[in-house]
Amino acid sequence: MLFFFKSANIVQAEVFFYRGFLAGNANQHRHHLCNLNSGQQYHNRSPNQPRASSSICPCDLHPGFCDLNCCCDSSCGSDCSTGGPECPFSFCLPGSTRAVSQVCLEKSTIFQNNTPYRTDVLPGPGGCVLLFCVELNDSKLNYLQQPQVVTKVNFPALSAQYGGSSFNLPDQVLSSPSAFYRVGDPIQTYFAASSVLSILKQPVGIGTSQLCIDENPAGFLESKNTSCIRILTDLTSSCTTDPALDAASYYRGFSVLKVPVNMTIFQPIQVNITPISEPASPSLSGSTCHNVVSEVSYEVEFNGIHGIQKVSVQFKVASISGNPRATLQQRFSLHFGSRSPSLTKQRSGNPGYIIGAPLIVLYNGTQQHITILQNQVDGQCSATERYKVQFRENVRTSCQFSVPFKLEEANCSHFQETLYQAFEGTYNLGGLAITGNADPSRPGERTNIFTQGCKIQDGPCMVPISLKIQVIWAHLGLLSNPQAQILGARYHYLCKSLKSIGNMVNMLPLTTTVAFTDATKWPEPPRGQPRAYWKLPFDFFFPFKVALSGAGSSSGSLPGTLLVTLTFCKLLVS
Repeated sequence: MLFFFKSANIVQAEVFFYRGFLAGNANQHRHHLCNLNSGQQYHNRSPNQPRASSSICPCDLHPGFCDLNCCCDSSCGSDCSTGGPECPFSFCLPGSTRAVSQVCLEKSTIFQNNTPYRTDVLPGPGGCVLLFCVELNDSKLNYLQQPQVVTKVNFPALSAQYGGSSFNLPDQVLSSPSAFYRVGDPIQTYFAASSVLSILKQPVGIGTSQLCIDENPAGFLESKNTSCIRILTDLTSSCTTDPALDAASYYRGFSVLKVPVNMTIFQPIQVNITPISEPASPSLSGSTCHNVVSEVSYEVEFNGIHGIQKVSVQFKVASISGNPRATLQQRFSLHFGSRSPSLTKQRSGNPGYIIGAPLIVLYNGTQQHITILQNQVDGQCSATERYKVQFRENVRTSCQFSVPFKLEEANCSHFQETLYQAFEGTYNLGGLAITGNADPSRPGERTNIFTQGCKIQDGPCMVPISLKIQVIWAHLGLLSNPQAQILGARYHYLCKSLKSIGNMVNMLPLTTTVAFTDATKWPEPPRGQPRAYWKLPFDFFFPFKVALSGAGSSSGSLPGTLLVTLTFCKLLVS
């Protein structure tokens, strides 16, 4: 991009802007790209602007599935943006919309503009000067305007222009339902036996008594937990007749509609509610009512504008007693998302790792998470539960390992393998995924894990008692959007002789530490960028001084300047 700046004598000087540098490790090349993020900067992420077509979508963590509030996810619709006709979200996650980047300079310093980018002349903050602004992308405006200041002088005029009756209700215009659910829309249900269209309801407590109100609609993509209290005045009659106590009333006899239906063309696409387990119906035994619903949990799987895919429900039942009055507290939960591992495999980033995401290991076309030992309540090492190693989170765990055999009868190599398996888990280490979205079928997307174990020697038997996992990572890519990648990892075991442990010990303390090391080599900062109110020197000889100061020494710059000046003056005279 090229601009011409002017001074008092209209001497032209060329000024270039650079986008930034590529950050990487020592082996990465650095490149200059066009940058307008200098001077007076504006980084506005407009909610109505979807990210430009790009392969990078940081919040797209479920391939083939619409991630909640991820406006750059292609699975959520072809043109998903807040308020747009093809988006079910109420807001967009940071990084999923396109940034509007501008650079502004004082207009008086611009002589000629030949940039292909969108430009605009805006008043400065004080209003006394005009700013020449360049926009990298021709984004849509957000049309936000500064509201008028109301004073005693203009109040009557504004009141006459905008005033009116305060309590006149506007005409109610019934809008046709959308072709898909949006955030907060009631979830429609359909009773096939009676051909009745209704909505899914989530009871909620009201008032200080928190008594149950059953008419509260459940909103689409609004995961909520509610609780309320039911007062049963006659438990003997309510036990088997009150539908709120029977689990079947929460899923049997109706279905959820995949997308909202249009009343003019009634073609409902039904999704049945599947119970995880079917509890028995309530039954009365003396003054005790058994199998009463105490907790209802709905799990709803959705896929963007394609609607609801699956609904499951799970119950907890209890027994209550009363003669005849009884009180029951019920809990209701509604969760949206995908919890089915067969539907999608969650990424740890796209492409770079996200802080706190599980570290991925790839082996024989499969994807697993790196785990370490985790202790139980009594301090012993858990045989079933292990702690997932999370990116850039240094941790240390310690637990007591129960030796399954007598140490005096232990074979050295067998004992070593037992401890190695306890430290590493049952999976094979394989290769560590370089990025959070690495493909297990591509060998080039994983890096080796170096293992330094105990040496098998003729002397005393050495067994591992501590594991230190070291992970080296670095930021790669543009400075404006760096992506974290794994460069390498090492498993370093600290060993101890079996003789020093003692033969009578049946509990062996094991320790695991995880440390992440940042090896990013950041580039040199770019040269000085223009400022919004940069006053150029009103000196005729300034460009010549600057040009010669870089080529010659400080002692020889003055004669060179005089020589160029005299030559230029001679040309003017002739």
